[in-house]
Amino acid sequence: MSYLLHIDGTLFDSESISRQVARTFRENWNGRVVHRDLAASPVPHLTAPGLTARLTDPATHTSEIAAARGIQDELIDEFLGAGGYLFTVPLYNYGVPSAFKAWIDQVAVVGRTIAIPDGVPARGRPALVVSSRGGAYMEGASHYGRDHLVPHLETILGLEMGLDLTFITPSFGLAPVVPPMADLIPMHEASLAESHEQARKLGESFSFRPGAAA
Repeated sequence: MSYLLHIDGTLFDSESISRQVARTFRENWNGRVVHRDLAASPVPHLTAPGLTARLTDPATHTSEIAAARGIQDELIDEFLGAGGYLFTVPLYNYGVPSAFKAWIDQVAVVGRTIAIPDGVPARGRPALVVSSRGGAYMEGASHYGRDHLVPHLETILGLEMGLDLTFITPSFGLAPVVPPMADLIPMHEASLAESHEQARKLGESFSFRPGAAA
């Protein structure tokens, strides 16, 4: 059986809401986990040598380009070796954390994980995205339409890389720490409890799709 790849994109420690909910999922899922914590060990942002490595003959690569290619190879092999995914990706400034965007830019490579004529290799593999947010972004909320994280990940991870995505989005996370939001604490607590319950159920039922890498 292949492993679950957990990419942790939150900057905060174990008390992070995203980490808490992801932990509930992992406590209820039985299998091997490969965990990459982008706060503890950041992935380098894509550079000119890294982009050049994708577009030129390896025989012409300088040591700098070869090193950049080595980083991509490590991350892509780790991604393709997984049979399922857990992404801890809180909403920062209406989008994905820069550390997680750096990981995406390293693994989303034409001809390897995306834009492959006969189908992308990770198509159909299940992925859970835990994305906490300080306020509320659902329809009818004051911030509705400002969540650019979910559409972005639906496009790159779902449409382009072929993953079967499920989202858990605990909301009102700033209510306990921002005094003007104190009256929203009950909504925060309800959203968090519901998120943990979703994570528990998904952890118990999560299974890899046939054809995933072994």
